[in-house]
Amino acid sequence: MAGPTAGVLTLLELLQSGGVRTMTELADRLEVDPRTVRRYVGHLIDLGVPVESVRGRYGGYRLAAGYRLPPLMLGDDEALAVLLGLVTGRRAGPAATTGTATASETAAAKIRRVLPPRLAERLDAVLDSLAFTAGPGDVPAPRTEVLLTVADAVRHHRPISIRYTSGAGRASVRTLHPDGLVNHANRWYVTGADPEAGEERTFRLDRIADARTLPGSFEPPTGPGPAERLLTSMARAPYRHEVTLRIRGTLEQIRQRLPASVAELSDGTDEGWQHVEIRAESLDWLPTVLAALDLPFVIERPDELRDRVLALADRLAASARTRP
Repeated sequence: MAGPTAGVLTLLELLQSGGVRTMTELADRLEVDPRTVRRYVGHLIDLGVPVESVRGRYGGYRLAAGYRLPPLMLGDDEALAVLLGLVTGRRAGPAATTGTATASETAAAKIRRVLPPRLAERLDAVLDSLAFTAGPGDVPAPRTEVLLTVADAVRHHRPISIRYTSGAGRASVRTLHPDGLVNHANRWYVTGADPEAGEERTFRLDRIADARTLPGSFEPPTGPGPAERLLTSMARAPYRHEVTLRIRGTLEQIRQRLPASVAELSDGTDEGWQHVEIRAESLDWLPTVLAALDLPFVIERPDELRDRVLALADRLAASARTRP
């Protein structure tokens, strides 16, 4: 080590990464003996940094939970990761909650302001060179307070009351036992059980005007996780057409074009074939998707889809026969 000051700062950086650091680990990383580690810890405590001693076989040192360290120490890789995360998160728009865009701008400015000139110039070069192929999204974002309230209820298994507006514009007050938060296609969803209806429900967070925690608790469900249940519910949505197919191929091959939010897959009666069920409001997009799969398939229903696939095949064959 360059000296005691460098050793104390390095110790602070190690403790900032979280968790309990054992005496042996700290001594090895700092390249000093345990007595020196204890002296460095004493220096940090004298500076007002709340370092806690953890006893026991796996004991060591850690920082007190919830303490905000004045000297946030980031390495080159960490600073780049934080700034890129803030920039891309701000661009993502729909993945951020309302008010987060401003918060990410101010946070990025604070980090940029305290960086050493050499590192700041290198990071500026990355940010100035960075281009996006699409502009910020226009998907509505959930309210910050709604997201935090729902997340806390999920974590502690607390029921909540929500003021919700459906896609058709119908406003209602619902009680929900929330068991998961899912971000899918830049939208936030909460999954859970409706105790009054006795069934699973999924709600978009951006359509929740208010959420408040109710007294009591509930047992979280077992089985598939929130993300899997959300995708399954999307695939089973009551649309106009119910499509049944048999496709010969692996699950991975079929999922490249028919994700879980679009189609339900199960093993077919014939080996190597998958049974596929799709619910769709329109059939216009399906013939091109089936062609892009480049796998043998059989249309079981509806006949309208079979007609559309044949029409596409005729158009492709006619185009292929046309010479310049």
